[in-house]
Amino acid sequence: MATAGQKLRAGVRPLPTLKHATSATTRNTLSLMHLARQSAYLLVPQQIVLSPESRLQYRIERLLGAGGFGQAFLARRLGRSETVPELLCIKVSAFIDGWLREAYFGDLLGDHPRAIRIFDRFPVARDDGQMLYCLAMEYARHGDLSAHLLHEGKAYSEAAARREIAGILQVLDRLHSGRMLHRDLTPLNVFVCEGRKLKLGDFGIARQQSDRRGITVRTLNPFTAPSDIIAGQVPKWQARDDVYQVGQLLGILVKGDARARIATSEVRRLTCSDHMKEIIYRCIGERRKRYESAEELIDALQHPPAALKTGALKSLKGVHLAFTGILSRPRKDAIRAAKRAGAVVHGHPSALTTVVVRGRPNPQQAAGRDAGLKLMEIKRLREKGHRITLLDDAQFWTLAAVKK
Repeated sequence: MATAGQKLRAGVRPLPTLKHATSATTRNTLSLMHLARQSAYLLVPQQIVLSPESRLQYRIERLLGAGGFGQAFLARRLGRSETVPELLCIKVSAFIDGWLREAYFGDLLGDHPRAIRIFDRFPVARDDGQMLYCLAMEYARHGDLSAHLLHEGKAYSEAAARREIAGILQVLDRLHSGRMLHRDLTPLNVFVCEGRKLKLGDFGIARQQSDRRGITVRTLNPFTAPSDIIAGQVPKWQARDDVYQVGQLLGILVKGDARARIATSEVRRLTCSDHMKEIIYRCIGERRKRYESAEELIDALQHPPAALKTGALKSLKGVHLAFTGILSRPRKDAIRAAKRAGAVVHGHPSALTTVVVRGRPNPQQAAGRDAGLKLMEIKRLREKGHRITLLDDAQFWTLAAVKK
């Protein structure tokens, strides 16, 4: 197994059945350790581990999966406890750094109903002197989101997707409010509990920022990391990159398939409302235009954008103008007419833009009738306080005919 610094993080992956699994109820420590070394498993079925922290014992039942952190096992608590459930997950690693982070974030989020709970944390010494680091965690009966969607073959309804992602965002908002970044929001780290309720887990590469500029990227999961981060074009991971991953999760829930990331070109074909498409596109689209935090994304899910209503204008003289949609006359003629009327024409809306002329919607718009790239940018700029007047095709040509 690679060291934490050498490996790229991967989520929990199913492993083949243990070759030397046994139905015996007991095994001595030496034979268990021998079996573990032979199979490369850190713990083995029927092994009993003791927590010096809680004094509770846990019997290992079976392997659930393995990933960059280590291995996860279904386990049963032995003896009585009012706080630790009988059936739980034991996550074990040979690396202390990820274990410490997981334990820390487990305590930080222990009271949150949408975070996987950590009940116990303790080291285990093997007979060869190696230390293993264990976390006794809440067991998600339906597994991770990736496995669940593959098994069920069923997408979430839009209402359910909104509700479940809002729950995950509540956890993320608590992190972002404390200048912390998760960085590993993949379908393998979102777990499906009773009633298809989603909970967030695996904080092994979460980090705290010293400021809002982000943290240098040294470890990442390439499956849902933004492409500009993977390519090294952006040196630091920021809250908006967590938002990118949440956008991927949202698209995956609506699509019902976690085997591949959602591309921006797919968004318009998703079976959901245009508002949802717009949210997904903005999450996974151009980095500078994403929602900047979990809080902004929560607000977008709860409040549809204001309708794009046309305004009124007396003259085009001196305005900074952009066109979008299909006009009644060729675009080049519209640009010449706008310039003759005294307007400054922009290819795309920007912070300088004061007027946008909207033609008929293009059926190939990125995220629905009211969510082409330019229309989404107008909404984003308006959210930032920029005043932009929208004109329809007829209004524009009337104003363009007025002499300067």
